[in-house]
Amino acid sequence: MTDPTMLSLSELATALRERIVSSVEVTQALLERIAVWQPALNAFVAVEAQEALRAAEQADTARRSGAPCGPLHGVPLAHKDMYYNAGKPAGCGSKIRAGWIAPATSTAVKRLEAGGSFRLGALHMAEFAYGPTGHNAHLGHAHNPWDRSRITGGSSSGSGAAVAARLIPAALGSDTGGSIRLPAHFCGITGLKPTSGRVSRANAMPLSFTLDTVGPLARTAQDCGLIMSLIAGSDPLDPTTCGAPPWDPAATERSPSGLTIGVPTRFYVDDLEPDVASALDEAVATFRRVGARLVKVDLPDQTAVGAAALIVLGVEATSIHAPWLRTRAEDYGPQVRARLENGLAYSGVQYLEALRWRGLALEAHLEALGDVDVVVAPVARSPAPTLAETDLGPESSAHAAIQTITSFTRPINYLGLPALVVPAGRTPQALPIGLQLIGRPFGDEVLIALGRAFQAATDYHQGVPPAP
Repeated sequence: MTDPTMLSLSELATALRERIVSSVEVTQALLERIAVWQPALNAFVAVEAQEALRAAEQADTARRSGAPCGPLHGVPLAHKDMYYNAGKPAGCGSKIRAGWIAPATSTAVKRLEAGGSFRLGALHMAEFAYGPTGHNAHLGHAHNPWDRSRITGGSSSGSGAAVAARLIPAALGSDTGGSIRLPAHFCGITGLKPTSGRVSRANAMPLSFTLDTVGPLARTAQDCGLIMSLIAGSDPLDPTTCGAPPWDPAATERSPSGLTIGVPTRFYVDDLEPDVASALDEAVATFRRVGARLVKVDLPDQTAVGAAALIVLGVEATSIHAPWLRTRAEDYGPQVRARLENGLAYSGVQYLEALRWRGLALEAHLEALGDVDVVVAPVARSPAPTLAETDLGPESSAHAAIQTITSFTRPINYLGLPALVVPAGRTPQALPIGLQLIGRPFGDEVLIALGRAFQAATDYHQGVPPAP
């Protein structure tokens, strides 16, 4: 029998449905792999083995009895430890929330469980989701499965590491300035930051109430589409989802023929490391081979867009944390505390101006696109740097490093656009390189379709890190 830990989410769901493998067998195999990898990666903050095995037994019994089964029936999943499960701890990577018990379950998790999945545990994350590298001053750093001396990317560090190491078939992350896309790029997996308002954020820890997005990390674009088919949609608990179109599975299977992909003429192609530049060139050639039309596109000043995103994030994060900053400031890690205190430096006028400009910036972006359906761009200028290189604490150099790492991802959050990261290359040292496909508002399905076509033509997403 094929090792179930090596199956993608879609393959695993099919194998369970066709009774090639049982949920108990899948869960046991994942737990055995976690036991080997967890000491090296620090990807989980909790592994709930006995509860998961009981849930797996119940799933197998239900399937044998002929009970109705959802598309993920019997699939064990784990998510970033900011997605609340009623009655379970949700530490959010922090000292402040250590031992806090969630009173409700997040809408996204509820919808996945309604589709048949169950909880295997909870995944590591940067403190309060406020860090792009994966460092954590309280719980230890997460480590990249391809090279344990390197960062996973954050803040969805455990999600990126666990999916890449085949410890879990998929996981929810969150993306406020790149926190799904950076781990996908650095760890060699696929990740979708949906259009703002496409997925409910209810009962997930907030960081920035106008920038936060909920989305999947998985091995393939098809897997991300499967998860989106369950979690997308309006939710009265999150008014930003009102009016969003329903997920269209058929649109995720369209041919790339007839689609126009734009290649930026500046910013996203400036100062790239050679391996990243080469991966972008090869991806452009691949998209042309599969039938897409490639054109140059001159986008508006992305530096200004990214700067506006920093103002919005800084003020909103600090406003959320203001009560704890007044009473428990010493319980934050040094870097997170420094970033939150920096948010106090912005004026109300600066914040409101940054909010007011968003509509104008999006209008200018769409005008620049013309008939372009998708923009292809790097996620970062380089593959994963080392933990030591990026362990900068609260020093002023940390702020510059954070801005550099997130410079290609922040503008997309500010504009509210969807972006899909696909593995698109490797360095001579076998470090992954990802590229992001940036779509139009609510063009998430087009991104999945292009990602599927790219992954049908390449094999970068099939790479498995060597055992520790």
